[in-house]
Formats: sequence, structure tokens, C-alpha cells
Amino acid sequence: MKFFTFRYFIIFSGIMASLPLLAQAGEEIVLREVQPRDHISRGSWWSIYDDEILDSLIRQASTANQNIKVAVFRLDQSRAAARLARSQFFPQASINASATRQTTSGAITVPFDPGGTVITGSNFDIPLDVSYEIDLWGRVRKSVEASINDAASTAASMQNVMLSVQAEVAQNYFMLRAVDAENLALKNSIALLTEAQNIALARQKSGTATEAEVTRANSELLSTQAELAGMMTTRDQLQNSIAVLVGKRTDQFSLKPSTNPLPAPPSVPTSIPSDLLERRPDIATSERALSASIARVGVAKLAGYPSIRLTGSGGVVSGSLSSLFATGSEKWSIGPSISIPILSGGKNKANLEAAIAAADLQLAQYRQTILLSFAEVDNNLSALKHLKEQITFQNGAYDNAEKSRALAKTRYESGLGQYLDLLEAGKNAITTQRRLHQMRGQNLVASVTLIKALGGGWNQKMPTQIPVMQVDPAAQGNPVAPEKKKNFFQRLFKK
Repeated sequence: MKFFTFRYFIIFSGIMASLPLLAQAGEEIVLREVQPRDHISRGSWWSIYDDEILDSLIRQASTANQNIKVAVFRLDQSRAAARLARSQFFPQASINASATRQTTSGAITVPFDPGGTVITGSNFDIPLDVSYEIDLWGRVRKSVEASINDAASTAASMQNVMLSVQAEVAQNYFMLRAVDAENLALKNSIALLTEAQNIALARQKSGTATEAEVTRANSELLSTQAELAGMMTTRDQLQNSIAVLVGKRTDQFSLKPSTNPLPAPPSVPTSIPSDLLERRPDIATSERALSASIARVGVAKLAGYPSIRLTGSGGVVSGSLSSLFATGSEKWSIGPSISIPILSGGKNKANLEAAIAAADLQLAQYRQTILLSFAEVDNNLSALKHLKEQITFQNGAYDNAEKSRALAKTRYESGLGQYLDLLEAGKNAITTQRRLHQMRGQNLVASVTLIKALGGGWNQKMPTQIPVMQVDPAAQGNPVAPEKKKNFFQRLFKK
């Protein structure tokens, strides 16, 4: 495949950056031509979270997700189209046998006067027609190049869909885990509010608490229970989203609420080389679509050139089936033909302009994809850095809020504190705890998004495989395991 001089990444001492204009004075800038490396497997990148449930969910999604199936079948289509284009390299031959019986009119004008004679007879014809286009100007080669790049682009697109689905499963799973942690905090809060309500009722009976305190305790308890019910709605929605991703009906899928603490996100290397972005399948998709568009520009330029075909025909023909293969019934003809476009009404020029515009469009999209890839990585690196700081501060805030709640409870039970102080301290503690769980969930989601932005993590040593999809009984064809070849291009013309 031909690569083009505008395809460069910028590397600042091994750290990713996006544009030369962003370089600071004195920084070493290294330019090098790059090539898509989406054939390098992302491996089981989710295994760094060491979560068996997540591992099972992503593996289910990788084989049963309907969007991945669509992408795999599109790849099958594009590979077939590439083989179809390649067939133009070879001669085309066909046999069109026919058997006819006819009667000629004796009243028509012909070179020889039939004199009113009516002729009735049969014809048996078995011709072999062969044709071959000489690819004198490279039109066929350009067409095949465009089709191969289309197939490669579709293959990269399939990998992009699979990576996106896997990342979406992980993101939804971690958001659900964060909701479970919040729900657990709310349930603990309900238990404490129930205890506070009982204390208020006991103090009301002893005459040391007012009805207002009891009413306030009831209100806070009911409000927290309502909030828990709302969080359960959020949990059901996340669970349903995961069900769709793994290819199951929502009424046949469930995940038990987890009581385990949220895991810490994986440690991100301090230096991430921009080489990793070469594995991003969306960049590979865009680059190969650009290569296909440039090849089509070449095809459009050659539309006004003559085309030369070698044609031949042979076979046997006879008026009697018994003498069809007898000596003398043979026929044959051979010779070249040339087609020279003279007038097209501007069609060829318009097609060329359209092809050039399509290539320019793909170039802009390719450059935009690269710019967005750097921005996505930088955004998530920034998010992880600042979320880590936020979690540290929020941990401190939660510890202090818990101490404040314990002190307020002790003071209230001893009759030295006000009930409103106890409620306020309790609300503050639960709010800070829930916010801490939300930040931890956001931190995990950001780590997954970073892995996706890097094309599947920061491990470059793990092979792209077309997933073996679960068999759909209603499908016209059953998916089969791909042949064990070194890369996509070796599989392209052999399914």
C-alpha cells in the first residue's frame, strides 16, 4: 500500500503532542512517517481491572453484540467486493448454448429471392466466448487498489466498533458499580435516619423532644428513601444498557448489586509514546478510505483513455443435433477491439472533479481524526490527574464529615446538641460519601476512555482477530472462524 508524505505524527521527547505550533522553545521535535498498526491486537485490555464479571461481560459482547455482527458482515461484503475487482485481471469466458427451431418468411426482401419458399429448421449452437481487457493504462490496477483499501478500511472500522463496544461495556459497568456504592451509602443513611427517628420518638415520650423534631426525622427518612428509589431507576437503565451490549433481552439479564469497594484505576505510565495512536482503528479507517479515494482519482483520470480488449469466440453449430460435433460444424473468430471515448458531454470531467473532491474530503477527515485523537488522549490524561487530586481532597472531606456526624450524634443523645445539627451533619456526611463514590466511578470511566483513545491500552505487544460470532439461526450464512493467516491482506482473497 502506498503511504503519503502528509501522514506524520509529532513526538516531543516521547510524549504525545498534536501540532508543531504547540512546541515550546528548546523542545526536541522528531518527525517520522507512520503507518496504521491496527493489526496489532489490543488483547484483553480490560484484564488490568482484575474483575471477573467485567471480563465475562466484555467477552459476551465481543461475540454477541449486534453492532459488531453488522461490522463483521460489512467486512465480508468489502472483502467480496475486493475479490470482484481483482477478477478483472483475468480473462472472462462464458458458454451460452442455445437450441432453436424457426421458420423463415417467404415474403420478405433478402439478398437472394426465396421465391416464396418457406424454410423451417433447427439450430444447435454451443459457443465459447472469451474476452480480456489489456490494462494498458493501469485503470484495472487502480480499481483493484481502491477496492483493497476499501476492504482494509472496513476491517479497521470493524475493529473500531469492537473496541467501542468493549469500552462502552466497561464504562457502563463501572458507572453501575458506582451507583451500587451510592445505593449502599443511602441504605446506611436510611438505617442511621431510622435510628435517629427512634431516638426522637423516645425523647418525645420522655418530654425532651418536640413534635417538630419527630416530624423532621420522618421527613428526612422519607426523602432519603425516595432518593434511593430514584437511584434504582438509574441502576436499571445502566443494567439494561449492558444487556443490549451483550446481545441479551433486558428481561433475561441481571447483575447483582455489589457490596465490594470500587477498584482503583490502573496506573498510567508517566510517558506515553504517540506510536500507540497508530493502533487506533478510526485513524486506520480514515487513512485507508483516503488511499481508496486517491486511487479512484486515478481511475477517473483514465476514463478518457482508449480501452483495448482481446476477444475470441469458438464453438460448434449445426442444424442437426446428431452432427453438432461432426467435422465441419466448428466455428471461431478472434481479434482485438478498441474503444476510444470521443464525446461524453462533460461526464468524465465531472467524475474526475467529484473524485478529487472526495479525496480532499477524506484528507480533511483524516487530519481531523488525528487532531481529535490527540485531544482525546490529553483530555483523559488531564481528567485522571485532576480526579486523583479531587479524590484525595474528597477523602479528607468525608473523614471530617463522618467525625462531625459522630460528634453531633453523641451531643444529641446526651441532650447537649440540637436535632437540626444532627440532621445537618448526617446529610453532609452522606453527600460527601456519595460524591466520593461518584468521583471514583468517574476515575474508572476516564481510565477506560483513555485506553480507548490510545487504541486499546498502552501495551503494544499484544494480534487483531476477527471475532467468531455466535451463530444466528435466522441468518442466511453461518459465520465461521477466520483462517489463521499472518494479517488481513493475506486473508483478503481467500475466505
